[in-house]
Amino acid sequence: MSISSFHLVKIPTWTAIKGLISKLISEKTEGLIYSEYMTLMTLGSPILSTNRFLIREIAIFAQWESEKDLDNFLNNDKFGKLIKKGWHVRLGFMRDWGKIKGYKIPKEKVILENSNSPVVAVTIARMRPLAIPRFLHWGRPVEKLVRDHPSTLFSLASFKFPNTISTFSIWKNVQEMEKMVHGHSKVPKPKRHSDAMKERERKNFHFEFTTLRFKPLSEFGNWKGKGNYTKLSD
Repeated sequence: MSISSFHLVKIPTWTAIKGLISKLISEKTEGLIYSEYMTLMTLGSPILSTNRFLIREIAIFAQWESEKDLDNFLNNDKFGKLIKKGWHVRLGFMRDWGKIKGYKIPKEKVILENSNSPVVAVTIARMRPLAIPRFLHWGRPVEKLVRDHPSTLFSLASFKFPNTISTFSIWKNVQEMEKMVHGHSKVPKPKRHSDAMKERERKNFHFEFTTLRFKPLSEFGNWKGKGNYTKLSD
């Protein structure tokens, strides 16, 4: 059964720059189905802020034929050993919207143990270059909504030159995530996400887009001194 994984790690500057122009994960890696190398962004920060793009802080989203293949990559591959020093979560596929080239939708889906279990959402968008300013206008309010939402356990955004934008978020449960998506959360300006979706339907920002929903299977390491993001506190 295939699994997905999402990794966060701070790496040397030269390695980070190399990752912008070449593939640090070989497409020939055993068991690898799909991968994205991305640079982290600060959610909601001004577009021209020095904090907007965090060149040394990277995200890797990948899909593997099996968990054994992921373990083999982390334990034996040079770059795999580097990202193993960071934080990652292993993900079981639940459902998808849209489509992104290369990601193979699993035939088998996992289910949550109960309605109050945490859930992970990953979005990946290939932007139409001329639509990027309009996307940023509608997208930054959504970034702030997700960042500040009381039901997010963790959230971030990432970018891959020249036109890939991605978000990653962990939610307390499906119900709270869906309330946010449809504008029903009890927060200031709750319709920021639903308004942005309406604008996308009016005139699409992307030529490729997907939202993927996952069950967190297991979590490893720490990110900026914290861990257990997928565990609800008692």
